[in-house]
Amino acid sequence: MASVVVTLDGSVRASDAPLLYADDLGAVRGDGCFETVLVRDGAPLKGRAHLDRLARSAAALGLPAINDGAWWAAMQRAAMLYGEDSGGAEGALRLVYTRGRESVPGTPTQYVSVSPLPERTVRARTEGVSAITLSRGYSTGLGADAPWLLLGAKTLSYAVNMAAARYAAEQGADDVIFTSSEGRVLEAPRATVVVARGRTLVTPPEGQGILPGTTVRALFDAAEDKGVATAIEPLFPADLVINDGVWLVSSITLCARVHTLDGRALPEAPMDETVRALIETGIQNTP
Repeated sequence: MASVVVTLDGSVRASDAPLLYADDLGAVRGDGCFETVLVRDGAPLKGRAHLDRLARSAAALGLPAINDGAWWAAMQRAAMLYGEDSGGAEGALRLVYTRGRESVPGTPTQYVSVSPLPERTVRARTEGVSAITLSRGYSTGLGADAPWLLLGAKTLSYAVNMAAARYAAEQGADDVIFTSSEGRVLEAPRATVVVARGRTLVTPPEGQGILPGTTVRALFDAAEDKGVATAIEPLFPADLVINDGVWLVSSITLCARVHTLDGRALPEAPMDETVRALIETGIQNTP
């Protein structure tokens, strides 16, 4: 199944042809932002929510304000072309916005690509994941104290997240749950943490350097509509062990239950099917 690449002028590019210049600051410095959106049946899910977050990330980076209409048109076209080629299969749509060429200031790079879902994503959905807890090395107040660290933005500087994922794999685990220096639960490299306490779904607050999750927002909106209690409050490592279920929630995987944490099997999650159903409802109802 071929990937699709569309630039913001509406041009469809060959997915196996070079697109970036050698001095693109996104490649040489990680100076840019991105979003990843689930495509299903030729349409992006929660597309507007992701565009809004891209705009916030761009503002945090001091990039020019996004052209909402051009981005939306490119997203729609890329998703449609991928849907036609794949027979409506799910795909991962990526929005990429960099500062552009170092030698030509003021010319941002902007494009959309869609590719098939990674096998690890499909496996995580159906089988769940094992995870280990790792310190992120900063306090929950660092984002407010040092906004230049861009802790709440989805930047292209993902080397730390990928290094953590590789470290987890070396330890025989599928994923990571980061904790702060004072021992609070933060997030996973590519997902938001959700815990069930009885019939209440709990996630950590965004204000402690966590990327605002579009899928957890959709989940909580759907939960509230269905009368399922939700809470946004600090979580601690003990909450990952003493609970009624732990999930990693994200736009592409959607929902992966954590069945093993730090080598210890976690009990079954009675709300697992409910959480999955609420996410499906939420992503369908979120613009």
